[in-house]
Amino acid sequence: MAEITAALVKQLREKTGAGMMDAKKALVENNGDEAAAIEWLRAKGLSKAAKKSGRAAAEGLVAVKVSADGKTGAIVELNSETDFVSRNESFQKALDGIAAVALTTDGSVEKILAAPAPEGAGSVDDMIKNMIATIGENMTLRRAGKVSATKVATYIHNAVVPGMGKVGVLVALDGSGDLEDTGRKVAMHIAATSPAAATTAELDPALIESEKRVLTEQARESGKPDAVIEKMIVGRMQKFYKEVVLVEQPYIMDSDKTVGEFLKAQGATLKAFVHFKLGEGVEKEEADFAAEVASMTKGS
Repeated sequence: MAEITAALVKQLREKTGAGMMDAKKALVENNGDEAAAIEWLRAKGLSKAAKKSGRAAAEGLVAVKVSADGKTGAIVELNSETDFVSRNESFQKALDGIAAVALTTDGSVEKILAAPAPEGAGSVDDMIKNMIATIGENMTLRRAGKVSATKVATYIHNAVVPGMGKVGVLVALDGSGDLEDTGRKVAMHIAATSPAAATTAELDPALIESEKRVLTEQARESGKPDAVIEKMIVGRMQKFYKEVVLVEQPYIMDSDKTVGEFLKAQGATLKAFVHFKLGEGVEKEEADFAAEVASMTKGS
């Protein structure tokens, strides 16, 4: 049996457009023979799904799921090309099943796709490919997350159905008191403010350096000496942290307190949070309807 390396799988995916798990399975079934694996994928009808995989999928839903003991939570984003498909009961049922699978894995997209599908034979990846072929629209399990603590609270903004919507948040807390209520309030705050990190220490260093460069250039335009600029930057960075760091932000339900102060008053400690906004960062292809109609009428 030939060794099926990650490089081989990547190469086959690039040549065929097939999903990761399909490409790996094709190589395993054909003893690492790339040409045979390509034919195997075509014979299985997976090329149809592969063609659709190039189309932007920026609609869909975000789903949250919490374990029975309330100590673990998972969040997943399943994208589709149109909002119409995401409102389909079968799409929502599949997403609910995927969220449940996420609870049993490490929360990574790779492990979720490789896990057994909640219903029927095959993996979650196989299930999504079958949905693509049946519905005729590209779908992508874009991202996923998992957190654990004494209590995991969730919030879905404008839920389409319970546990699913366009914006989802998980908040993991340790401590005492009503952690469910505290966590939900903090999750609502996160949905409204989209913090970049829980604490200053967790901020992306590249984001900090970028902000410092921008603020420094702005200060230099004022003509002030470097010593003064350095002091200005310290103050302006503190303001920046209050805008993007969760525990430093003014709490939306009581602006006299920061989120960190609110948590302390409730006897709660923030362990982690995950915030997904549907389609965030996905470039959507804007259709030019007039051009489309014009192209259809050419030669008629």
